[in-house]
Amino acid sequence: MALLLFTFFVWEQRKLGDYGSVAMNKRIFKNQTNTNSGVPFYKIGTFGKKADAFISKKLFEEYRKKYPYPKKGDLLISASGSIGRVIEYTGQQAYYQDSNIVWLNHNDNLENIYLKAYYQIIHWSGIEGSTIKRLYNKNILNTKIYVPIKDEQFKVGTIIDQIEKLITLQQRKLRQLKLLKNALLKRMFTAKKSPTLRFRDFSKDWKLHKLQDITDRLDNARVPVTASKRIAGSTPYYGANGIQDYVKGYTHDGEFLLVAEDGANNINDYPVICAKGKIWVNNHTHVLQAKNKKIDILFLMYALKFLNMKKYLVGGGRSKLNAETMMKLALKLPELDEEHNIGVLIKNMDVLITQYKYRIQKINKFKQFLLQNMFI
Repeated sequence: MALLLFTFFVWEQRKLGDYGSVAMNKRIFKNQTNTNSGVPFYKIGTFGKKADAFISKKLFEEYRKKYPYPKKGDLLISASGSIGRVIEYTGQQAYYQDSNIVWLNHNDNLENIYLKAYYQIIHWSGIEGSTIKRLYNKNILNTKIYVPIKDEQFKVGTIIDQIEKLITLQQRKLRQLKLLKNALLKRMFTAKKSPTLRFRDFSKDWKLHKLQDITDRLDNARVPVTASKRIAGSTPYYGANGIQDYVKGYTHDGEFLLVAEDGANNINDYPVICAKGKIWVNNHTHVLQAKNKKIDILFLMYALKFLNMKKYLVGGGRSKLNAETMMKLALKLPELDEEHNIGVLIKNMDVLITQYKYRIQKINKFKQFLLQNMFI
């Protein structure tokens, strides 16, 4: 009869100082740097960004040979500013500000891929709950972590690394989608007679129309309802940040476009199309309704977003978008069918963008779950 034996390796709690020491580049003085060319010299203010200082190639080669220098895969740590920020050194020619940017020069008993994952949830010794604005060498070396055997370190670190690569891939796709959407908006919404990019079978010139010619502004839909006076119902009540409540009663039936009047109320999130049906809206929001067969409401929303309503605000600290100013805005419009096609295309891209954002959020949450549960 065969006996299956399972071996469990207990994770040990150790100090980072048990594995090595804190290392840093030799000090570089200001008169050894320039702002034009050479090897990038990263100070704490440019750590993880674009370098604004350089050292000569000769000095770099000399210091790299004589003094401590990170190996490929070592994890650089910001010891001031954004304390504990970590960037992996990937082997590029670069030099780092001493004492402000450091790394753990550790032995082979610790895998960098594991340490990189652990650094994301690490609690640095001596600075938790304090007002200390600096990570000293003793803080790093006295910090305790749980460590499995090397093989398990590699496997755990690899899982987190693969998840982060997946997040990066999704973020890249999201950026590309946003760039594509912006490119489409610029080529479809134009001040010229017609856009440079069009759907097939549409060739007529776009015509200029004022907003007041194609929409009605429903002033009596703007009803200030204080929280104490709201009565629960089925009618959505829109405020500065979307639906704030559901109340009884209604003003108009149909499909509406909401434009923020108050510049303090997230005007960059507007215009938005609210739910079809009966609505109330607070008195800091303009309510527009398309005139019959004059404008596609979805197209209008994107046209106004591209127009950037924020630049038409007037007033002091709490700027406003006046109704008179808004209704006299001029827009280039195509035929209704073309408006509809453009609106649907951009909406579909927005749906894709939202899906990617949600996907990234879900993967990030999964990563955080693993970090919190895999590292004891």
